[in-house]
Amino acid sequence: MPTAYVTAPPDAAAEIAERLVAERLAACVNRVPCQSTYRWEGEVAHDEEEILLAKTTDERYADLESRVVDLHPHDVPCVERFDEAETVEPFAGWLAESVE
Repeated sequence: MPTAYVTAPPDAAAEIAERLVAERLAACVNRVPCQSTYRWEGEVAHDEEEILLAKTTDERYADLESRVVDLHPHDVPCVERFDEAETVEPFAGWLAESVE
């Protein structure tokens, strides 16, 4: 079961999370506030963001990724895939049902 790691501005994060779950692309999206430091256009930048951890299935991952890119306000959104080596069965079953 993959998890998409996404960072987004706080004002966009709630809508992205809501849409992914409502559209059955993710079973659950955790939102975690964070401070990001990154290089942009040759300068070091600092922003408040939210980390989104969107749980999905292999079959739905590509659609989820595409939808995040569509919804995200940045030209270069952070969307990374993490694949879990193991997931407890009750959670894996619930996740699969939630994104069917």
